[in-house]
Amino acid sequence: MLRPIVAILVLAGAAVSVRAQEINDYPTSARAEYVFGCMKANGESRQSIEQCSCSIDVVASIIPYDRYVTAETVLSMAQVRGNLGGQFRSSEQAANALNDLRRAQAEAEVRCF
Repeated sequence: MLRPIVAILVLAGAAVSVRAQEINDYPTSARAEYVFGCMKANGESRQSIEQCSCSIDVVASIIPYDRYVTAETVLSMAQVRGNLGGQFRSSEQAANALNDLRRAQAEAEVRCF
């Protein structure tokens, strides 16, 4: 009689694990990079570690990692001078990705700071 219960618990645990992996699609290195940059902008204190860690968790809960990478790429490439940088500054797709990131960061600001 215990075997069906154990099987159900194992399946439930597997389902929770799969959902956690789907939600946590940001690699640790990307999270660490975000926190380091955030701390540079907000002070290098214990409080900023907590706030910046919270911030990337909120961002990760709002936008998928591939969209985050797109927005980060746009931010980086928009700083390039000339035609190449101009394409990233004027593209509608780039603007949409940036707007998604900015909305997520604004929500993180409200929740974490």
